[in-house]
Amino acid sequence: MITTKSPREIEYMREAGRIVALAHKALQPYLAAGITTKQIEQICEQEILKHDATPSFKGLYGFKGAVCTSVNSTLVHGIPSNTKLRNGDIISVDIGACYHGYHGDSAWTYAIGDVDEKTLDLMKVTHDALFVGLSYAKAGNHLSDISHAIGEYVIAHGYSIPSDYTGHGIGTQVHEDPTVPNFGPAGRGVILKEGMTIAVEPMVHAGKPQTRILKDGWSVVSKDGSNTAHYEHTIVITKDGYEILTTLNKEELQKNG
Repeated sequence: MITTKSPREIEYMREAGRIVALAHKALQPYLAAGITTKQIEQICEQEILKHDATPSFKGLYGFKGAVCTSVNSTLVHGIPSNTKLRNGDIISVDIGACYHGYHGDSAWTYAIGDVDEKTLDLMKVTHDALFVGLSYAKAGNHLSDISHAIGEYVIAHGYSIPSDYTGHGIGTQVHEDPTVPNFGPAGRGVILKEGMTIAVEPMVHAGKPQTRILKDGWSVVSKDGSNTAHYEHTIVITKDGYEILTTLNKEELQKNG
């Protein structure tokens, strides 16, 4: 069931989103060759706890990490470990925070040191696809308008989209209805309504779209070993567009669709 949120609920989600954004900000000065994904987790968790919130992912479906740390060909759900990042790596850090029972969720892909131009282009296209999709986030539009815009943009730039992993509704649960795919026809299905809260998250492969899950039971990797990128914001649908709940950038906060 898809729910719309009251102004009070949106205030809680706005604070949860702000805490997620603060965790991303706290992390960035430390992102260099030699840091471990476990250390990244610790920085994020400390920042979340500091603001009277808890990590949304810790214990979710049995996941042991406080955040997801996905390196290079790992698309999502990478488990923090003692693995050290190297110059030229990229890492997607997916952070969720729960504040007074409401969640915020945002992922970002970061370059470590000197990253090759092809990988930087993958990151840029995935990042830009997020905002291309969000340009269709407006009450009265179809949810699939967002999905279609993302998919068309990514494919036009020569990259692929894994079909098994999508965005989602969010609120008192990390994952709520509706599912938010990153591809598909426009003008179908759910009509966006003011007060709906969703996490939009393009996940993109440099190579073919097929994935596999590693023996740890969590880490999803590109089957062909190609690099991957992942960008995500939690938003609330407004009358004239959307508001990003997981950013500190005032210029990004609210846009007309």
